Amino acid sequence: MTYSPTDYNPYDFANRRHIGPSPSEMAEMLQVVGVPTLEALIDETVPASIRQEKPLLWAPLSEGALLAKMRKVADKNTVMTSLIGQGYYGTITPPAIQRNILENPAWYTAYTPYQPEIAQGRLEALLNYQTMVADLTGLPFANASLLDESTACAEAMAMAQRVAKSKAKGFFIDENCHPQNIAVMQTRAAPLDIEVIVGKPADLDPTKVFGAIFQYPGTYGHVQDFTDTITALQDAKAIAIMATDLLALCMLKEPGAMGADIAVGSSQRFGVPMGYGGPHAAFMSCADAHKRQMPGRIVGVSIDSRGNKAYRLALQTREQHIRREKATSNVCTAQALLAVMASMYAVFHGPEGLRAIAERVHSMAERLSRALKAAGARVEPDAFFDTITVEVGVGQAGILAAARHEGLNFRKIGTRHVGISLDETADEAVLQRVLIAFGINGVPPHRTHLGFPATLLRKSDYMTHPIFHMNRAESEMMRYMRRLSDRDLALDRAMIPLGSCTMKLNAAAEMMPISFPKFASLHPFCPPDQAAGYAEMLEDLSAKLCEITGYAAMSMQPNSGAQGEYAGLLTIKAYHESRGDTERDICLIPMSAHGTNPASAQMAGMKVVAVKSAPNGDVDVEDFRDKATKAGDRLAACMITYPSTHGVFEEAVREVCKITHEFGGQVYIDGANMNAMVGLVKPGEIGGDVSHLNLHKTFAIPHGGGGPGMGPIGVGAHLAPFLPGHPETGGQTGPVSAAPYGSASILLISWAYCLMMGGPGLTQATRVAILNANYIAARLRGAYPVLFIGNRGRVAHECILDTRPFAEFGVTVDDIAKRLMDCGFHAPTMSFPVAGTLMVEPTESETKAEIDRFITALLAIREEIKAVEAGEITAEDSPLRHAPHTVEDLVADWDRAYGREQGCFPPGSFRVDKYWPPVGRVDNVWGDRNLSCVCPPMSDYVHGTE
Repeated sequence: MTYSPTDYNPYDFANRRHIGPSPSEMAEMLQVVGVPTLEALIDETVPASIRQEKPLLWAPLSEGALLAKMRKVADKNTVMTSLIGQGYYGTITPPAIQRNILENPAWYTAYTPYQPEIAQGRLEALLNYQTMVADLTGLPFANASLLDESTACAEAMAMAQRVAKSKAKGFFIDENCHPQNIAVMQTRAAPLDIEVIVGKPADLDPTKVFGAIFQYPGTYGHVQDFTDTITALQDAKAIAIMATDLLALCMLKEPGAMGADIAVGSSQRFGVPMGYGGPHAAFMSCADAHKRQMPGRIVGVSIDSRGNKAYRLALQTREQHIRREKATSNVCTAQALLAVMASMYAVFHGPEGLRAIAERVHSMAERLSRALKAAGARVEPDAFFDTITVEVGVGQAGILAAARHEGLNFRKIGTRHVGISLDETADEAVLQRVLIAFGINGVPPHRTHLGFPATLLRKSDYMTHPIFHMNRAESEMMRYMRRLSDRDLALDRAMIPLGSCTMKLNAAAEMMPISFPKFASLHPFCPPDQAAGYAEMLEDLSAKLCEITGYAAMSMQPNSGAQGEYAGLLTIKAYHESRGDTERDICLIPMSAHGTNPASAQMAGMKVVAVKSAPNGDVDVEDFRDKATKAGDRLAACMITYPSTHGVFEEAVREVCKITHEFGGQVYIDGANMNAMVGLVKPGEIGGDVSHLNLHKTFAIPHGGGGPGMGPIGVGAHLAPFLPGHPETGGQTGPVSAAPYGSASILLISWAYCLMMGGPGLTQATRVAILNANYIAARLRGAYPVLFIGNRGRVAHECILDTRPFAEFGVTVDDIAKRLMDCGFHAPTMSFPVAGTLMVEPTESETKAEIDRFITALLAIREEIKAVEAGEITAEDSPLRHAPHTVEDLVADWDRAYGREQGCFPPGSFRVDKYWPPVGRVDNVWGDRNLSCVCPPMSDYVHGTE
């Protein structure tokens, strides 16, 4: 008998781990779709005229080889004790939070909580975050996080312009703001014709500005009471903003006590590693009068169908995807996972623990200041919390070198000063090393001294809610985090078939490197020679993304997809201005575009002109040409999504690009649907000049319950000189994010994904994403109309199911979405891009078994709709309207027109592993009418019907 060894490769990550269907399952699916091979399906789906000629060829790594490579690259970074400050600090992540939140797929694979019934756990954690921020800042209303401190400052500036009663055009920025905050605000202000005035608070003329922002504590350490300045601003009908630090506010007089209207900052030092720049959750809080103008997501308290307390995202009609060019911001991705970590850090330590940490940090800084002064050094300021500035004159280089010899990074300020910021990780040994760098032996004794006036001591209580006073034994903390995650539905339980969102596998091996200390502990402004490992990663990932997209250069700075859109449009704008085309201000955007597109264009100072869709959902080329002709020399850009938002590869994409270029405009191709293009089509080769890539979609960074995300932009060679710069790295265009490389640490995830998949694996993933979507369309076509298909009857990587005909019988798209929860599924994307529809994207990572379970659920729901259509039951009495069903429904008296079995265990649901939504259908209207966005008192948790 001849021995034949197996050709099965268990280390083939792409085909054995990432891609869901096996070869035999694919064969079955292709038979249902009606094509002989996967390549034949691609030929029928993707127009030959746009297919790339050269395949992606780099070889893949196994998981083991990938982790070995990552450790080797990490070793090229040098981790020093960075006392640079400037908004980034060493912190201690409690291991219980690292293991149970950051490294737990129940938390990091969840989607944005637009379906509140299956997101109660992360909504509670985010409500804790809002409560913590509101309490510490002394302002009653906070949001659920923003991208970073610098963009939060810019959002606050724009918010101030909206709410101020002053008619002045100027905006004042305290010169003591962090340099990156100043630069991002200047970037954001320019297209909006806001006159930025940077100066000393003492020189502020309140009558000349609609708002002002002050850093507290200042970037060089200064602490001062801004009460009188804020009063003068408000007397002039202007808005006062404070960029502040949550740890400092555990000791210092809070912004609310000074009368501030808005407070912003970063929660990074609440247990979130620096990660060479991110991700970190920024915060914003405001006075009650301005709450409906606040950007970003806000968690509110409402009730469910039984009157029980339930959480939801409040005021959702403010969001960009609804308001489009009228949006107050293009904010899309938040930093939910990092906000959850910060909130858990606050629960873990409680107000007493936070105060103790703050006092210890301040004591260290005060002792250091005292020791330096005793040795004859000139130390500023007189009032400080954790940061001091030392005048060292011509000895600056020597002091910085001596510090590095001690394993320390100081901040280089000008040519004659160094800055030192102490943090939670500083101990006696660090203090001793700092003094040795200055040639001083020994440390001053412990004494209770304040480094700021007693009048600036905080007098008010904070974090008084019982959640911040729970027993902090690790057993209780672990169980609390587990209870919250059990209330949610994330990818670790079921597929999340969201069109345009690409909820694919976030492999464990891809996630592991972000916890490596040599990646996690770097300060974003450390000397470049200490970040050689990051430099290698950035260079190789950029090269691979350029090869994938056909672009010449990448900017890794934008830390969300919406931020990428904005950065791309600013790059186009800078390019036009460099050629003297200052009048180009019109941006053509199809009606079907993502809501962030028109919002981003408006923020970039462009006028949005909408382009009609043809009956088949494609861009109406004739209308596009007509609008481009009318725009003429004013045409700045067009923004298109490819494949289209309708889930189709449009045949006329090259024509649209050609028309735009004909009139001197630039083509922005939204990369939201890149998961249908990798290895098959390069946007830079079909006419695109710039694209952003949603790394949190196509390139495997997890959604984290609504963030983090990354949105780097690829550009043609002619646009490369105009990519975003940064105060730390230079460049002729202003920055859009706080750190030069955005949320650099999570770029490791996308790099790992590309390395393990290899070029052929990435291409196969695209093919299978298209197969899975066409399989669903084929299986459901008789039950639900598929709204848009290509010229050869195929969809791309997603399909739109039309549920509008059911409205005639009282069945809504909401009913279907909530009923899917009973089957253990998150709903597809609702009512986008067409109201009353469901956009389904299965991704390549879902197995045939899971896809079949989803199809079974949708077919069973269709049968329930048929019963309503036939008059056998009304929509009001049907299980559709009562969905989702909770355990409380199951055990309560049953008086419904259908049985318990049908209501609680519909086809598609698991029986042993049944997921039970923790609340019934949430009342959105009640929540907005009775707006409450901080933790409710414990008495409110009493059953609503009692």
